[in-house]
Amino acid sequence: MTSYGYFLASEEFTPDQLIDQARQAEAAGFTALAISDHFHPWNDAQGSSPFVWSVIGALSREVSLPITTLVTCPTVRLHPCVTAQAAATSSVLTQGRFRLGVGTGEALNEHIHGDPWPSFADRADMLEEAVQVMRELFTGEQVSHRGAHYTVDNARLYTCPDSPPPVYVSGFGPKAAALAGRIGDGYVLMGPDEDLIGTFRESGGGDKPVIGGLKVCWGADREQAVRTAHRLWPSEQLPGELAQILPTPAHFEQAAELVTPEQIAGATPCGDDPDEHIAAIQRYVEAGFAEVYIGQIGPDQEAFFDAYATKVLPALVSRLA
Repeated sequence: MTSYGYFLASEEFTPDQLIDQARQAEAAGFTALAISDHFHPWNDAQGSSPFVWSVIGALSREVSLPITTLVTCPTVRLHPCVTAQAAATSSVLTQGRFRLGVGTGEALNEHIHGDPWPSFADRADMLEEAVQVMRELFTGEQVSHRGAHYTVDNARLYTCPDSPPPVYVSGFGPKAAALAGRIGDGYVLMGPDEDLIGTFRESGGGDKPVIGGLKVCWGADREQAVRTAHRLWPSEQLPGELAQILPTPAHFEQAAELVTPEQIAGATPCGDDPDEHIAAIQRYVEAGFAEVYIGQIGPDQEAFFDAYATKVLPALVSRLA
């Protein structure tokens, strides 16, 4: 049965706003939280990017919902040893309710040390090795490792959960989906693509969970909601590998000039028609997602949570029943 969580957008909201949204999400009936991990927002209009691990620590004190990073890159900006320590501590703080979603990253966030941005093939190799290192560290044993990309010298995590946090792997193409099937405890996909889900399952994913999400913009004025979504999240409609290779918010702003409000209106649920929102989420259910995370674009959070609590979530649960 599919469950419904709330997606906390670190790129758009301050830490205090994210924590408040998490409280509202729990009260509204959402059953889990996802949170993005960025160094930069996609554009200056979004205007935020707090350190995700600090926010997760605060969330662990404020809500009782499970928390998943969607997603963290454990390969460039942070060494896998440091990511493993952060994930282990997050799991302890949440009493085992934390899952580590990982991916190969975007230049937007990972280029900041000045290193050349690797090809996808190299990034995939780095991610596979990083996951191996993190899983070894999650045992609480002393780890030394000499690999193609990482060296670990007598490292040990002294603060570990009773069970290692599950590692879910993100992938938006067939090679990445196959990697997720091979090394992941689950698969992260931000669109109901049944072909990629099939590749994941055929590559070792079997019946492991598929999770992902979508952005919406609830609002009484649909045209205004479209304008808000277009102003804040045009990057959602950029094609191909642009999201992985553009290095700065300014580059995304330039590329997003090609995205029209009509594209946003056709791809993003906007306005206050519950059926439009339900239909978009239902496509994920039909594709076989175990969890769908919905994120509200813009400032009208209270109206969103009220509408989803009274109109959208009950209808989705009723359909499943």
